Amino acid sequence: MIYFTKDPDAKLDYAIDWSAWLEDGDTITASTWIVPEGLTASGETIEGEKTVVWLAGGTAGQSYKVTNRVTTSAGRIDDRTLQVTVRER
Repeated sequence: MIYFTKDPDAKLDYAIDWSAWLEDGDTITASTWIVPEGLTASGETIEGEKTVVWLAGGTAGQSYKVTNRVTTSAGRIDDRTLQVTVRER
């Protein structure tokens, strides 16, 4: 799991680098972000071997698990999870 801290008023981009997991010649063809209630996701993109989502909101003192599910050109499907802890900064 990858850990981040954000302010409840911040809108920031979060990325997962899949390059170490991808086989030679395999590419990410789809990326879905599973975001719990309390956070707002936007701007979901695939940038080469990275997937990106912009997150806003959240309640100070709460932690949220955000999961990214990718599918590759070879048919592989896998998940990575970010834990975002919201704290006043």
